[in-house]
Amino acid sequence: MSEDVIVLEDVWKIFGDRAKEAMEAVEQRGLSKAEVLEEFACVVGIADCSFTVRRGEIFCVMGLSGSGKSTMVRHLNRLIEPTAGTISVLGKDMMALGGEELRAMRAMHIGMVFQHMALLPHRTVRDNVAFPLQVRGEPKSKRWKISQNCLSMVNLDGYEDRFPRELSGGMQQRVGLARALASDPEVLLMDEPFSALDPLIRRQLQDQFMGLSAELNKTTVFITHDLDEAIRIGNRIAIMKDGRIVQIGTPEDIVTKPADDYVKDFVEGISRLKLVFAHSIMDNLSEYQPPAGESLDGCPRVPHDTDLDHLIDIATQTDRPIVV
Repeated sequence: MSEDVIVLEDVWKIFGDRAKEAMEAVEQRGLSKAEVLEEFACVVGIADCSFTVRRGEIFCVMGLSGSGKSTMVRHLNRLIEPTAGTISVLGKDMMALGGEELRAMRAMHIGMVFQHMALLPHRTVRDNVAFPLQVRGEPKSKRWKISQNCLSMVNLDGYEDRFPRELSGGMQQRVGLARALASDPEVLLMDEPFSALDPLIRRQLQDQFMGLSAELNKTTVFITHDLDEAIRIGNRIAIMKDGRIVQIGTPEDIVTKPADDYVKDFVEGISRLKLVFAHSIMDNLSEYQPPAGESLDGCPRVPHDTDLDHLIDIATQTDRPIVV
């Protein structure tokens, strides 16, 4: 059984001077987001959010601007304090951690990558990557060794002594990723890290990130407003609307079984060719039997996770049944 590294249960965030009163009213009277704003002048940032993230999983959270996805991810390391609910990361109750324990948790176990990297302009690339280790008090020799290793991971060898202003946007993003990896965190929180980049650079960084995630077995919560990106890199996807999670599922589930019209509109233009697999097709053909006397010997055979695109290629080359 996979280990749950992150667990959110019934998490709410209400912004405003009367947030506590508003939360009580929501629990007692079931007020909507609009009613909370009208009655208490408070804004519901996230509402009753619950999910788990398994070790090594890339869990994508997506939605339109204002849906609450960035607010939600900042709860995981308590950059934002929840109004209600429980948050567990690596088996620790985040709400029970004191100031020093929380800082240690952030420094040692949870790395965060933002869309705008906030690299220190007066520091070289090497020193930017090593900065988290310096904060931890690691000796310079160790900081530089780890920094060099992380820069190699993101293909930035030879740029160690450059300054951020001398790098392209994609290269700066890779410096930010290397900085997050330098402290070797078990959990990565990524808030739209590639959204400002050109499509080609973005795809290259997605590939690099997926490779690193698999190699290092990092557990990642990845925030994006781009469904194509979520489908491409996510093991599972959570879709948010008005602060609530409306559906959680695999990319195949989200595209083929949308929970409501909102999700259906999201996935309307997405190609199914790489998202529908042989096992799903077989689920709908469970009553199929080959014609009497027909042998399946010599028929093309594919594993259950073969995608529809490949199945179509095979089907165009044979008139025999395809055995899954």
